[in-house]
Amino acid sequence: MTILETERLLMRCLVPGDLDDLYALYRDPDIRRYFPEGTLTLEETREELEWFRNGHPDHPELGLWATIHKPTSQFIGRSGLLPWKIDGVDEVEIAYLIAKPWQRQGLGAEAARALVLYGLETLGLKRLIALIDPTHTASIKTAMRVGLRFDREIELEGARSALYAIRRHSSTE
Repeated sequence: MTILETERLLMRCLVPGDLDDLYALYRDPDIRRYFPEGTLTLEETREELEWFRNGHPDHPELGLWATIHKPTSQFIGRSGLLPWKIDGVDEVEIAYLIAKPWQRQGLGAEAARALVLYGLETLGLKRLIALIDPTHTASIKTAMRVGLRFDREIELEGARSALYAIRRHSSTE
């Protein structure tokens, strides 16, 4: 099922056939160096894929989705919207991860921009965040490029993260 579509990307629900592509992404130490848990095993990847196959179990409108390059129909990453509780507040994170051969082509920003529009306009969320390793300058630049601004540093699940945020503006604000 298609969730979002941009000029070059299609975001759809994950399917069992995505396992090999997702595992290739998750076992790459360069791709996963900014994730506190590091690389994932095949079994850990399978568990995540199954967890998100139909959206997030507690919030089916949210989740991680296969990110497909429309011109080639190739799986190039995974993107989505993830719920968190941070300092007692419900938050929704934009998450984007693009495979190395597809980086530096603006595809991460294209995915992030689509996630922001979808979250704020389609789902009507009041705020979106990005949780980024403070040393991951490329991801910070992408978040800022699509309108997120530095909010604060936090510690979440034992890892330091820079929290970037964007708010929906309404005529009553």
